[in-house]
Amino acid sequence: MAITRRAVGLMALGVVPALLFPVPLTVLAWSLLVLAACALDAALAASPRQVAVQRDVPGSVRVHQPATSVLTLTHTGPRRLRAVVRDAWPPSALITGERTAVPLLGVLTPRSRVDLAPGEGVRVRTAVRASRRGDLVAPFVAIRTVGPLGLAGRQARVPLVGRLRVLPEFASRRHLPSRLARLRELDGRAAVQVRASGTEFDSLREYVDGDDVRSIDWRATARRGDVVVRTWRPERDRRVMVVLDTGRTSAVRVLDAPRIEASIEAALLLSALAGRAGDRVELLAYDRRVRTRVAGASGAGLMAAMAEALAGVEPTLVETDWPGAAAQVRQRLSQRALVVLLTAVDPAVAEAGLLDVVARLSERHQVVVASVADPELAELRVGRDDAGAVFDAAAAEREGLEHAAVAMRLRRRGVEVVEALPADLAPRLADTYLALKAAGRL
Repeated sequence: MAITRRAVGLMALGVVPALLFPVPLTVLAWSLLVLAACALDAALAASPRQVAVQRDVPGSVRVHQPATSVLTLTHTGPRRLRAVVRDAWPPSALITGERTAVPLLGVLTPRSRVDLAPGEGVRVRTAVRASRRGDLVAPFVAIRTVGPLGLAGRQARVPLVGRLRVLPEFASRRHLPSRLARLRELDGRAAVQVRASGTEFDSLREYVDGDDVRSIDWRATARRGDVVVRTWRPERDRRVMVVLDTGRTSAVRVLDAPRIEASIEAALLLSALAGRAGDRVELLAYDRRVRTRVAGASGAGLMAAMAEALAGVEPTLVETDWPGAAAQVRQRLSQRALVVLLTAVDPAVAEAGLLDVVARLSERHQVVVASVADPELAELRVGRDDAGAVFDAAAAEREGLEHAAVAMRLRRRGVEVVEALPADLAPRLADTYLALKAAGRL
């Protein structure tokens, strides 16, 4: 039995007879009277088990995108149903608002009051908005009925699992139009005047000052009687392998989010750009085993597959097995490709075998290591207010030097290193991809 505020208020009114007849029997009699009224009211209340419930929820939404869960309630009992219904989504995901009394349309609040005659139905709507990736689950629907006096009622949980797939936000999408404009310039709409391995012939044009003499087409020059050069454009249908480190370092919080969130944004923007460029994109999330993989998707299905695969990826508190990751890359790639490692550039990762792995991979592939930079280190370096701030500054300076040393060792092995703040990593990585493509290094 569940009591209401009205029952509590009725019990509080017992102060009046207690003051008029200040004997213990008065308090006992009033308590028994209120208890009997509540028991009778609960007995007359409709049973919450006699409510058929169906839930309609979208299959997936993106982070911070609102969605609506719709409950369809049908009263199958013989008594009038007066109840409060709660859709049991996590409290952090609920969007509260003012109640509205629109018949058959419901409300957008976590708790909804319904009043149904036998055989009637109503829809109850709950607005939810997830703040993180993954599966958002509502395991049940709570229904609390009240009797005709409004003093007490019955309560039950109806098992009804609702699952909402929350995809990555992809906030870096705003950088895509400007990068696509640059990609169109590289793709032959504006002539690319470079000659290097990994480029395709585009067209012929007259020689101008500054052109590479190695691009002169001597046969065409002899036919035309004027110096003619070849123009080149980047090759299409190249392979791009994105390796997302889901090990211990990906769980480190930078600003207000784990490092892996910025890495996912960078992977999504790079995949969207490379997919538009006609390259074949693959994704591998790895620590000591494969957490997720995307391969064979192209066109409009590429980004849908990437978002679905990355929705449930979470950091694991283990050291990444870099030799194992390299074995996965070699197993998937049989020809030269762009291999992007989204990980941390620090001594701990280097000691785990990253340097040896990239040295072997760079012999055959173009390797890029992209890492999230921590802005707090720069703030700590300038601290001189007290002795504690000086020690913090020294520690931050030493860590910065160690990071720079690891980055230098990677560059000596022919690896492109991209370090940027969380909001800048995705566009910086996209720019690096375009630069490599323009230089014919893919």
